[in-house]
Amino acid sequence: MAKSANYLRPQILEMARVLVVDDDPTARLTLQTILEAGGYRVEAAASAAEAVDKMDAHQYELVLSDVQMESPEAGYKVLAHARMMDYKPATALIQTFSSQQPVKGHTRPVLVEPENVPDLLSQIAGLISLRATRKVERELKLAER
Repeated sequence: MAKSANYLRPQILEMARVLVVDDDPTARLTLQTILEAGGYRVEAAASAAEAVDKMDAHQYELVLSDVQMESPEAGYKVLAHARMMDYKPATALIQTFSSQQPVKGHTRPVLVEPENVPDLLSQIAGLISLRATRKVERELKLAER
């Protein structure tokens, strides 16, 4: 009976953990807000050094990094460090920018247009799914040895 009682307990699902790395506070906060609204647990870093510290302290399913931050190659360094981690997060470079021209009647510059949000979330889900598939494949190969 005790075993069947466990099946009645609600399962707590852990949402994927994402690290967003961008030195532009507007871009960082916008991406963080969009991803959190999409159900992801998001942490943010404002520099490559901060991102490296966070990756060393926590595990992420996905690391998204702007290309140019404190140096033109900072984003590449973030992703190179992520790929060396034992937990092998999915990685992607992002390029964020604020449009200087008002868009479609908006009086303020737009960072992410609303019609692009579903596509962004779909791409994020695809990256995390691919990472999960690769992780299972690695575990199966290790189990066969």
